[in-house]
Amino acid sequence: MGLRSWWRRSRETTQEPAYVVPPAPTEQDIRAALNQVYAMLTDNNAPPVVVSRVQRIARTINQTLPRLSQLGLGSEESYSVVATATDYLPEALQSYLRLPRDWADTRPIDGPKTALLILIEALELLGVTMDQILDAANRADAQALIAHSRFLDAKFGHSSSGGPDLTLGTP
Repeated sequence: MGLRSWWRRSRETTQEPAYVVPPAPTEQDIRAALNQVYAMLTDNNAPPVVVSRVQRIARTINQTLPRLSQLGLGSEESYSVVATATDYLPEALQSYLRLPRDWADTRPIDGPKTALLILIEALELLGVTMDQILDAANRADAQALIAHSRFLDAKFGHSSSGGPDLTLGTP
């Protein structure tokens, strides 16, 4: 056995396994995470003010999921949607729900703010952010519609003001 073969065999046996990146969550994974959030709310008898805000966030996420590809799968916006459903939202709720309810809802913990008020502010921020991301995803389709309409208008005349007569049977 030569030095080269020994060196090659030595390197092959001592190499560390490559790090395997886990796959990105699918729509199904994200919906399952939202279902776990709902279960957490139900199991812990969360206040209606919390439930309504979580429902708003979940509804917006569900509306955004089919449009994530339009935002770009690696974009900050698509990451924010996934992270909100799988991490940010569950973590905020767990932190609040671990506290005794009466204490969390009445005891100031950050200046005059109770844990409930802090949670509501966090949920409002997540809700507004998810709304903005959904608007951005929809805006891409709206812009495509506008561009196509302008193309047709330029190609065939004015669509609503004095364009060609498109009624059937008119010479």
